[in-house]
Amino acid sequence: MTEVRHNWTTEEISEIYYSPLLDLVYRAATIHRENKDYAEVQISSLISIKTGGCPEDCAYCPQAARYNTGVDVHAMMPKEVVVAAAQKAKAGGASRLCMGAAWREVRDNRDFDKVIDMVKAVNEMEMEVCCTLGMLTESQAQRLADAGLYAYNHNLDTSEEDYKRIITTRSYDERLQTLEHVRKAHITVCSGGIIGLGETDADRISMLKTLSNLPQHPESVPINALVPVKGTPLADQPRVSIWDMVRMIATTKIVMPKSVVRLSAGRTEMSTVEQAFCFMAGANSIFAGEKLLTTPNPSFSDDMAMLELLGLKPREAFKNGRPGKKLEEVVAS
Repeated sequence: MTEVRHNWTTEEISEIYYSPLLDLVYRAATIHRENKDYAEVQISSLISIKTGGCPEDCAYCPQAARYNTGVDVHAMMPKEVVVAAAQKAKAGGASRLCMGAAWREVRDNRDFDKVIDMVKAVNEMEMEVCCTLGMLTESQAQRLADAGLYAYNHNLDTSEEDYKRIITTRSYDERLQTLEHVRKAHITVCSGGIIGLGETDADRISMLKTLSNLPQHPESVPINALVPVKGTPLADQPRVSIWDMVRMIATTKIVMPKSVVRLSAGRTEMSTVEQAFCFMAGANSIFAGEKLLTTPNPSFSDDMAMLELLGLKPREAFKNGRPGKKLEEVVAS
């Protein structure tokens, strides 16, 4: 069984990342198949419960208030609408519902109270609940945990060295601090990055080093391909090569072998063959449903047809148990 390490060096990860592509995929696929349930794919649905008007300046994001991207600002979605979306997602095959709010950080106000109610309601539907709400304090993370939150998404986006080119309104350390608060509350961590921002290979390797050397690896590591949006500073970035995606997914699987690697944004631009390469390289989670917050995504029916073709099957909710005091003993399979 592959050893789980937390002391990867830049040189070691670079050697993996730059290895011949087919050798890299074979190595990652071999590690992936050490898990008897390697053919399972964890399916999530992502909805925007509060859209637009964000004060952050993330250079890729259509929801930043300072960019003219055509995204309208919407107030907090009613709980009944969220529950209906969760029911539709569950019927479509999703075992996890992720709720995103365009906030810089969580504030202790009525909107957060509403999120807590949403988490409780979806949790009662026997679905894993994930939130991505920006920065969290320890007490806010604990409130979410007490409500039954299963996972919290807070991506690093890129390397620490490249970070200020992409975001200036918060620091890399603040990102890592939020991940610490999530861990202390015994909520599973979902944290990865975006490729295609104009970063270098060294930036990708550095980001993976940061994630893989955390005291505990994220249970879920999303690898996103940038979806350029008109009106943002990165609107003219070229599409990421599928081979860059495969290389990144395979390297992630090798350095964090027990983590679920999520094939996230950018799938609408990928053919079934290209996605199959990503699954072979170690991806075992996707977002399904027509939208990822505000960007297009394949439909549930298209994804189910693809999984059937590839001999893959949806993973059940709470496969590794529910969050709790012993969550640190639970690893994603």
